Amino acid sequence: MPQPYYRQANAFNVRLNSTIGRLARHGVSFLGTAELSVRGRKSGQMQRIPVNPHSYEGAQYLVSARGHSQWVRNMRVAGGGELQVGRKIRAFTAVEVADDAQKALIVRAYLERWGWEVNQYFQGVTAKSTDAELLAACPDHPVFRITVEG
Repeated sequence: MPQPYYRQANAFNVRLNSTIGRLARHGVSFLGTAELSVRGRKSGQMQRIPVNPHSYEGAQYLVSARGHSQWVRNMRVAGGGELQVGRKIRAFTAVEVADDAQKALIVRAYLERWGWEVNQYFQGVTAKSTDAELLAACPDHPVFRITVEG
């Protein structure tokens, strides 16, 4: 059975993500970035990473550009987490979206908004790719629909 797609961050990206997460935690958001906190499935400790929450047709989503990362595996177990920008912390529940035509539309809209930042992780698939190409890429990029509590 082939390993799920995952593009590990290099040392520069790790430092950059740390800086962007720290800025979001202190109230500085770049184009809507937020810091995601999700409980670790093994450690039980909150794990933090910057994310680009994405709105599509009135719902909010988290898309994993790098593939089946640690935060994705943790989210599958935890079923939710928190998004933070400054003092504003929003708890949410999360449901993974199935690999279907609707998910492909969400991914296309995500790439239209964030492609300049994440295209390198989509193995040649862009917002201008065909529906079939986007659908084929869906299994490599988990998407969660999030519902903010309260």
